[in-house]
Amino acid sequence: MWRDSFRLQIFCLLMAVLAIVVLVHNFFQLEHLDHDTVSGSNWITENNVQHSLSQTTKTTRKPYCGYKQQLLSKRERAEQESLLAAIQWPKPSDGKIAFVQSTDPAHSDFVIVKPSGFFKVGDQLEVLVRMKDFQGKPKQYGGDYLQARIHSPLLKAGATGRIVDCHNGLYKVFFTLLWPGEVKVSVSLVHPSEAIQVLLRLREERPDRVYFKSSFKSGRYSETTECNVCLPGDLPVCNFTDLYTGEPWFCYKPRKLSCASRISHAKGGYQKGLLSQEESLFFQSDVNIKRPILSSGPDSVIVKPKAFTDSSSMDRAEDPTVSPSGYYYEDQWRSRTHWMHHFNKSDDVTKCLQGKVVHLFGDSTIRQWFEYLTAFVPDLVEFNLGSPKNVGPFMSVDLKHNILLKFRCHGPPIRFSTVFSSELRYIANELNGIVGGRNTVIAITIWSHFSTFPVEVYIRRLRNIRRSIIQLLDRSPKTLIIIRTANVQELGPEVSLFNSDWYSFQLDSVMRKMFSGIAVHLVDAWEMSLAHYLPHNLHPKEVIVKNQIDAFLSYVCPLQT
Repeated sequence: MWRDSFRLQIFCLLMAVLAIVVLVHNFFQLEHLDHDTVSGSNWITENNVQHSLSQTTKTTRKPYCGYKQQLLSKRERAEQESLLAAIQWPKPSDGKIAFVQSTDPAHSDFVIVKPSGFFKVGDQLEVLVRMKDFQGKPKQYGGDYLQARIHSPLLKAGATGRIVDCHNGLYKVFFTLLWPGEVKVSVSLVHPSEAIQVLLRLREERPDRVYFKSSFKSGRYSETTECNVCLPGDLPVCNFTDLYTGEPWFCYKPRKLSCASRISHAKGGYQKGLLSQEESLFFQSDVNIKRPILSSGPDSVIVKPKAFTDSSSMDRAEDPTVSPSGYYYEDQWRSRTHWMHHFNKSDDVTKCLQGKVVHLFGDSTIRQWFEYLTAFVPDLVEFNLGSPKNVGPFMSVDLKHNILLKFRCHGPPIRFSTVFSSELRYIANELNGIVGGRNTVIAITIWSHFSTFPVEVYIRRLRNIRRSIIQLLDRSPKTLIIIRTANVQELGPEVSLFNSDWYSFQLDSVMRKMFSGIAVHLVDAWEMSLAHYLPHNLHPKEVIVKNQIDAFLSYVCPLQT
């Protein structure tokens, strides 16, 4: 009898071991499905219905680019094709252009059409720009990226111009004359058309030229691996694609740790050796990057006041697409799209924001708003959340006036120093968690960290944000939502390959189109940085930030007209 009992015990022991093996195997499979080698992900369609992609994507794909795996509705695909067509840039007829045949700003010039004519406030000023190569020969094709403005230094006045490419080496620039006095014209070549073709190639072929990294840790053991939207090679990867938005993100799998052990995200660095020797000639600081184009004749006109007219009515065209959207006068921005109030006293800001919850989402350029408001308003005190410097999240509180100000960076890709994995949040998901209402103010900017990726990556991100905004406004129509546009910055040979103004201009154009017709307001940081006399800077100086804040608060507390 004891033999039967012994056999039963052996049988039970074997069954228990088998059960443990099956359990461990299933657990491994589940983890593998969720994070490890790239597999199906959940995506949100236009109708906000999640569909699972059942097929497994092999890790031998070189590279695996999540943005290419989008499931788009017919409407979404048509919009994407329309957006890409709208920002399509002219190309030279010949494939490869020698450096001496490329655009030379020193040989190029501009002329004011009818420089001796009679001009009054409100008139249009036309300028003709003539591009030539390094041999002094006229260019026969377009595609150069120019920036232009009018300004009166003594008045601290400035405005941007509208540039039209004639596709034959000639460009027309149109300015609206918005103040009286002597008005000077300035035109700059940001990049020659030949450099733009290089930037196009890099955007499509080298989305990995800025790389990221994540740290994985378990106990005392840690590993760091590379991360990106696209990962070349055939190594196993961790799939951190967001389950709600479908935003793709991948890291190479650690050798010994699981994907679930990720603790942080950070910028890794910038790839070198991206250009051939010939291509590098198109990116020279003192030669063809943001170089002035001089006038071959007068470079200024005299503008007379417009008699018997209230200039304020001309200032506000009440058209969000009006160009320019505003101008500087005595260092103060005067918007032509909405009534502006200048909040020069901290008490005025406090009165405007009293009882409000203000959410700032985006990158370091909107973090400047958080820093400015916290420094400018005495009762607005930052609450120490223990967040990494310059990364966040950050929060300031004014208990006396019931003001809550919050900043949170957008989700990857983001070139910040260490961000805890638990703090990597997508703006769309954050918006979905906001109740909203008349005392809720939301400001968003998202552009700079997307400049190295194909535009489809950016379109996808904006589509998700837009969907969440529409849903938020549907449930809480009184919620105020403001978009801060991109801005210009200082450029050199290296920065141009990663964060060129041309990249930013293209993304900004896409953003404006995607949010047109939506109940959101724009703070035109692009024109506010381009029209100002200060040198271009990724993080504009305080006088420009102050004007951005004035525009922002003028939406929060509009003037009664």
